[in-house]
Amino acid sequence: MREETPEKPAPLRSGYTTGSCATATSLAAARLLLQGMTSDAVRIVLPRGQGVLMRLAFCRAWDDGAEAGTLKDAGDDPDVTHGALVFARVRLVQQAGVRFLAGPGVGTVTRPGLVLAVGEPAINPVPRQMIGGHLEQLAQEVGYAGGFEVSIGVEGGAELALKTMNPRLGILGGLSILGTTGIVRPFSCAAYIASIHQGIDVARANGFTHLAACTGNASEDAMRRRYGLDDTALIEMGDFAGAVLKHLRKAPVARLSLCGGFGKISKLAAGHMDLHSRHSSIDLPQLAGWAAGLGADEALQQAMRDANTSQQALALAAAQGIALGDEVCRHALRFARGIVPPQVRLEIFAIDRQGNLVGQAGADE
Repeated sequence: MREETPEKPAPLRSGYTTGSCATATSLAAARLLLQGMTSDAVRIVLPRGQGVLMRLAFCRAWDDGAEAGTLKDAGDDPDVTHGALVFARVRLVQQAGVRFLAGPGVGTVTRPGLVLAVGEPAINPVPRQMIGGHLEQLAQEVGYAGGFEVSIGVEGGAELALKTMNPRLGILGGLSILGTTGIVRPFSCAAYIASIHQGIDVARANGFTHLAACTGNASEDAMRRRYGLDDTALIEMGDFAGAVLKHLRKAPVARLSLCGGFGKISKLAAGHMDLHSRHSSIDLPQLAGWAAGLGADEALQQAMRDANTSQQALALAAAQGIALGDEVCRHALRFARGIVPPQVRLEIFAIDRQGNLVGQAGADE
């Protein structure tokens, strides 16, 4: 039986990235080859200088090299790779340096726009630097003048990757080996925002000039039905509308359609760029005020102020022929246009809980 949640909440626990796991297992396998050393744990140094001891699931000879594995611990973050077996297979080669390969469960880049070239294994730059630095230091310690061939794998990675953005980004066959600090911060906003930027960059590099930034599956479906956009042009922004709008300053596109639930779009209309309930709230009096500008009488305005949800306020307005959805989208458009470059044709859409469009403003008006 699972233990009861403690009455007193504890701080969320951090974990380690797949890049840290790949570094530890690569080092352990290389030590076995060069020093004959096996152990159940290995110490590595993270990019910011912290030394951490990572436990191993195995370290053993493999084919004409060695392999080591570790179970990824993502702490309290709901990471898709938490508990996955990350492993490295290492061979010694004559040429100095490190050559990286995609092992089972690690993807390969198939589209331009990422930091890695097409055809490269999806092992990001910082994990490559971490692995390379530890192996080079080991080589110096033992007087080894050759190089290393390092294959990184994740057990079940091909299946896990289907739950990530990898297929949409053109990373096929498995997961990416990620990490910039080596540590997974629980519920990291930075990681989500980085994936938004990456999605925009990949879409642009592959020639997509019309993108749709969506808060979730229903809004994606709405934009897919309306425009028939390729999945690569659909940017899953969640609550981070600001991450999309700000990134377009550096990476503009010809046209952006931004779509979300009516409540979230009303937050954007009120000037909020983080649409999560932790950081912004729906302003029912403001909605009532906007309805007043469209002719709503005082009784309707009061009913909207007393509404339980934004959807109820929208329904009250619609019952009296007040196009509140369009008005909210116009306010959101005005705010968003103050952020994106003027050459971007911008439009805003709002949907209800059934995925039906209830408001729009912008490019096609």
